[in-house]
Amino acid sequence: MFRKVYNFITKNHDKKETIWSYIYSGMFRMQLLLIKPKYLQKYWGEEGKESVDKEEIETYRYAVKVSRIVNRICSKTSWESKCLVRALTAQKLLKSKKIHTTLYLGCKMEEGKMVAHAWLRCGELFVTGGNGEGYAVVDKFYI
Repeated sequence: MFRKVYNFITKNHDKKETIWSYIYSGMFRMQLLLIKPKYLQKYWGEEGKESVDKEEIETYRYAVKVSRIVNRICSKTSWESKCLVRALTAQKLLKSKKIHTTLYLGCKMEEGKMVAHAWLRCGELFVTGGNGEGYAVVDKFYI
């Protein structure tokens, strides 16, 4: 335990983003457990709109950093942090830097069952959840 804390303090150059990723992922997971998504959607952005296809190189650098941090943190949480939690966490971190994103919600049939998926795009970069290939876009939200 002490080694993890020591490594976090001495080797992690993205402490702020790491801590906020952990907090946001827990917050979004709790919201999704307690509140129906249809009531939460108004906080996810403008429904039906998309962000621009091109961004500046610095924006991409920060988005890649956020992607790496969110995926690392969400894979280690004690709660379930699947695609929607990851996408909302990354969206919140990018929004704090006034970076525009599009959150996509999609679904597909897999082995006779409906499977839902969420992914986040910033410019040409897919930040979380891959590129959504094979999923039909059900809704999208712009921030």
